Amino acid sequence: MKFIPQSIVDVVLIQPNSHDDDRGYFVETFRQDLFEDAIGYKVNFLQDNESKSTKGVLRGLHYQLPPYTQAKLVRVIEGSVLDVAVDIRKSSPTFGQHVTVELTSKNKHQLFVPHGFAHGFVVLSDSATFTYKVDNYYTPGYDKGIAFDDKELVIDWQLPLEALQLSNKDKVHPSLANAKDLFK
Repeated sequence: MKFIPQSIVDVVLIQPNSHDDDRGYFVETFRQDLFEDAIGYKVNFLQDNESKSTKGVLRGLHYQLPPYTQAKLVRVIEGSVLDVAVDIRKSSPTFGQHVTVELTSKNKHQLFVPHGFAHGFVVLSDSATFTYKVDNYYTPGYDKGIAFDDKELVIDWQLPLEALQLSNKDKVHPSLANAKDLFK
């Protein structure tokens, strides 16, 4: 497994080793000891989630407030997505900056999104199955979001605006500048 720090501290791209042959492949997707050595602290993942979406579905940018913040380890098991992590830690020198990576079933890459980040993805392939581990339970009253199309964030979602499909909830998130609940 390779652990590759991204342009924002604490966001890590993980490239697992894939053993491929004419029968298919085998890949170790998570190993706690190597993961914790790479990120430098303990993480206790409590819940696994999975979604299936069609091309153009955009989910995000989501986060949970303390004490229910979530770190995520995300990957794609079918298809391709553009995955985005936005730093929403007000005291961070990279506040308002983001990391984007393409996660595909072919490259088998994963992204670790730490606490203090809003997270989202858009499906680039005809469909995609997206799965992720979180270190805290989903808690609806603490669930928040940032507008996917915030002009200050300048995220290139790689698809035309009219091709994007969002939930009603994701259509009305505030801009980062107007978000009342962010991390210190």
